[in-house]
Amino acid sequence: MIQNHARRKLLAGDAVISFGVHHLRSVAAPLIAASTGHDILFIDMEHGAFTMQEATQLCMASLPAGVTPVVRVCAGAIDEATRLLDNGALGITVPHVDTAEQAHRVAAAFHYPPQGKRSWGGPPAVYGFRPPHVAEAQAAINQEILTIVMLESPLAIQNADAIAAVEGVDVLLIGTFDLTAEMGISGQVRHPKVVEAYEKVGAACRAHGKVLGMGRINDPDDMARYLAMGARYLGSGSDQSFIVDGAEARMAFLRDLLARNRT
Repeated sequence: MIQNHARRKLLAGDAVISFGVHHLRSVAAPLIAASTGHDILFIDMEHGAFTMQEATQLCMASLPAGVTPVVRVCAGAIDEATRLLDNGALGITVPHVDTAEQAHRVAAAFHYPPQGKRSWGGPPAVYGFRPPHVAEAQAAINQEILTIVMLESPLAIQNADAIAAVEGVDVLLIGTFDLTAEMGISGQVRHPKVVEAYEKVGAACRAHGKVLGMGRINDPDDMARYLAMGARYLGSGSDQSFIVDGAEARMAFLRDLLARNRT
């Protein structure tokens, strides 16, 4: 079976960094993520326009590349998430989880009995479609699935301790932009209310042996602040931001070079 290296790093107390894709459909994407030292290929089906076919092809291409394929589904899309797990995904991110009850439903759906209620769909991709006996395969796969729930509202922050206590949940990822919007302070990621939210969720994670995730924080000082609070599940950016930032930097260099050659 192909192992979930990102989950194993988190269990060892290390941090992991994801490479986000919104637009890239090529199986080159996981190779690019791996070659740049990323741990995770984060495939966004909540905001990106991926079909199920495209997402599962990226998941399967990630497995031999040594990058953990994690897919963010839409809120409540449990059936879609389990299909992704059957077809190569080693992790699922579920947005807008506000209560422990919702977190229990997520964790149960992504794990086989006795830990959960996931259905066996036949030979899975993580075994190269040639698994051992079903009982052995299910027990092993349960140890590899990375379950990430996103806390994106004041209610979710209020319930952070109860959510962190749910068995089968690995990461509590704060969706910082949506959280600030619900707080009426859109985009103010260094606002005292946001700092307090990270402190509260970080404490819940420490109390229950879970991982704090940091989402949509890009400023170096802000990143340093929340890393110091214990965030270990991080994103470096997405294909769109990498292309735009790289293109802008290159264009600035070339324009400066042309201007100097004219003088």
